[in-house]
Amino acid sequence: MTTRNPTRNPSSYYVTTPIYYVNDAPHLGHAYTTVAADVLARWHRGRGERVWFLTGTDEHGQKVLRTAEANGTTPGAWADRLVTESWQPLWEHLEIANDDFIRTTQKRHTDRVQEFVQDLYDKGEIYKGGYEGPYCVGCEEYKLPGELIDGEGEFAGRKLCPIHRKPVEILSEENYFFRLSEYGDRLLAHYAANPGFIQPESARNEVVNFVRGGLQDLSISRSTFDWGVPVPWDDKHVIYVWVDALLNYATAVGYNENREKFESTFPADVHLVGKDILRFHAVIWPAMLMAQGLPLPARVAANGWLMVGGEKMSKSNLTGIRPQDLTSHFGVDAYRWYFLRAIAFGQDGSFSWEDFSARYTSELANGYGNLASRVAAMVGKYFDGTLPGATADGAAERAVHEGLARAAAESDRRIGDELDFQGGILAVFDFIKQVNGYLTEQEPWQVAKDGSAEGRARLATILYTAAESLRAVAVLLAPVMPETSGKLWDSLGAEPSLGPLSDQRIQQAGDWGRLPAASTLTKGPALFPRLEEQPGVQIS
Repeated sequence: MTTRNPTRNPSSYYVTTPIYYVNDAPHLGHAYTTVAADVLARWHRGRGERVWFLTGTDEHGQKVLRTAEANGTTPGAWADRLVTESWQPLWEHLEIANDDFIRTTQKRHTDRVQEFVQDLYDKGEIYKGGYEGPYCVGCEEYKLPGELIDGEGEFAGRKLCPIHRKPVEILSEENYFFRLSEYGDRLLAHYAANPGFIQPESARNEVVNFVRGGLQDLSISRSTFDWGVPVPWDDKHVIYVWVDALLNYATAVGYNENREKFESTFPADVHLVGKDILRFHAVIWPAMLMAQGLPLPARVAANGWLMVGGEKMSKSNLTGIRPQDLTSHFGVDAYRWYFLRAIAFGQDGSFSWEDFSARYTSELANGYGNLASRVAAMVGKYFDGTLPGATADGAAERAVHEGLARAAAESDRRIGDELDFQGGILAVFDFIKQVNGYLTEQEPWQVAKDGSAEGRARLATILYTAAESLRAVAVLLAPVMPETSGKLWDSLGAEPSLGPLSDQRIQQAGDWGRLPAASTLTKGPALFPRLEEQPGVQIS
């Protein structure tokens, strides 16, 4: 079990995304991680837990400085523009329900960063020294020679960063260093005692092997530019951007400022990160916390890369796709659903316009949406929109009851505990498929022709079973597709008796019979309208 802060409320849940560089506008890769974190946060809120969901932007460092200079402005002005015109509006558009948005240029952060680093310096954890080596500005990281790849074409004869595929720079500086090399054994012991600390397993193995190979002390300052948090005891240096950035997970929840909030929130239950920044979070960050005597996060989970044409999706590779290019065609909820449904979290996955279209049509429009539409239509046609009670349950209904119990339990375990978003979504959609099959087999449109009391009771039971199934589906899919679930909740007439959808508990979703008979069902617009023909977006 991972060591946790003993003063923390066990019903609290703290989830973070990385804080994102403001060198450009967000693309699908950024949105993928952020939507996953949002679904996780909403899921745990649905469990009744006190959730804190943090995201934000990383605004210091050489990469941001150079981008601002290339655009003829200051880094501060550039960051303000990107945050207010690109990052925050996109998260609002994608229905990201974060509790806080931290910017590393905010005083609440920079002051606490200086205090943290000063404490390490006073403890002897930081010393002054010189270093020369290959540096990737894109990664904001010194690289080991063995990590570099040989350049080709215009970069022939030069060494490239394996991630950005651009030439590294050879830097020689007198910097301050954190004694990271002294924490290798403690880190390995922590990994061994907490096998779930790094996920997925392939990522854990990579980190363990990296640490076993021996750690070098970490340069924690830069002296060749001044866009950063000044080193408090030497203003000729600024704090290394990754040390600055990692501390956001502490500064945003009250480190050295609000003790009550910090102790009730920190450390994180899970840091969701891209696999290219896993080492920073699974090696440097826990070592920093160990040095300061602070508890470690419970889990660091690395998602894979979104691929286009075999390349990682990024602006530097010219494969960045704007999320709005997709939401304008498919809608926001379908967008949120698709990437978590189509790609197993932790593995690389390829985006395809054609695959999105096919899944939207078969699973959302023809499966989920059609079920909701025809149930509302039949209750309206046969019972004037008033949901009848179920008085003639049989084996077919018991199979549906059992199917719901399985789907609710499995989706809760997979999403809430295992971060298996794909598996959890599939569990719910397997149940939707079961209910569609149930209607096909029971043929309520045929049963409706039997005007006897037994026939009416049977028809009522079939339609109640389908409507109650949709009640549960609305709750289970609300973290993934909040707007669609809200529309379905309204269509089912559930709020007057059960309260707003936001008050429903995941643990009760599988409890059969919660939707009262006599609820008023209404048939609104299709949850997932048919798509107009449109060519795939252009990669730019």
